[in-house]
Amino acid sequence: MKSIVIISIIILIFSFFQVYIVMAGNKTETQTYRLVQVDEKFEIRYYPVATLAEVSLQSNSYKELGNKGFRKLAGFIFGGNNENKSISMTSPVHMQMGDSAGTMAFVLPKSYNKENLPKPNDSTIVIKTSKAEYVAAIAFGGFANTKKINAHIAKLKQILQDKNISSKGKFRYLGYNPPYQLFGRKNEIIVTIDYIEKNELK
Repeated sequence: MKSIVIISIIILIFSFFQVYIVMAGNKTETQTYRLVQVDEKFEIRYYPVATLAEVSLQSNSYKELGNKGFRKLAGFIFGGNNENKSISMTSPVHMQMGDSAGTMAFVLPKSYNKENLPKPNDSTIVIKTSKAEYVAAIAFGGFANTKKINAHIAKLKQILQDKNISSKGKFRYLGYNPPYQLFGRKNEIIVTIDYIEKNELK
């Protein structure tokens, strides 16, 4: 009987912890975008410029790039900079994997830009301003891995081919949740596309 009570308490604490994680995630600043078009299979979005902290690594797997890249970037925003200043975490985390190397980037809060941002102590971290862009995006749940990411990249490629939409640049993975969040996980694949909105036509 005592063991049942202990197990019940552990389950209750774990459940509250997961609920807390989800609620905290809902309060996290998310990269701004404007929804342009919704299809049953994908979305088209417009992303304005954003300030990013990016690191490049000789890693081509999701796990390796994620672990190494996150440690470097988290070190920067948690005080590893010339002002010893903590910077709020935002979502999503951007990852781009190639054949032998990849990049990970944190989107920085909107209150920061290249001029007022503390400088990283780690010289491998590059602060950059992204270009405004239209992207195609698809989402999937659960925990991400290299196999799932590649499968959804192939899926988005096929969708764009069927829709006669041209893409440019590499496909990117967006991750929205901390690794210890078990439920309600959100992942996306995006790619820059050639797109002109009707109200942009002269």
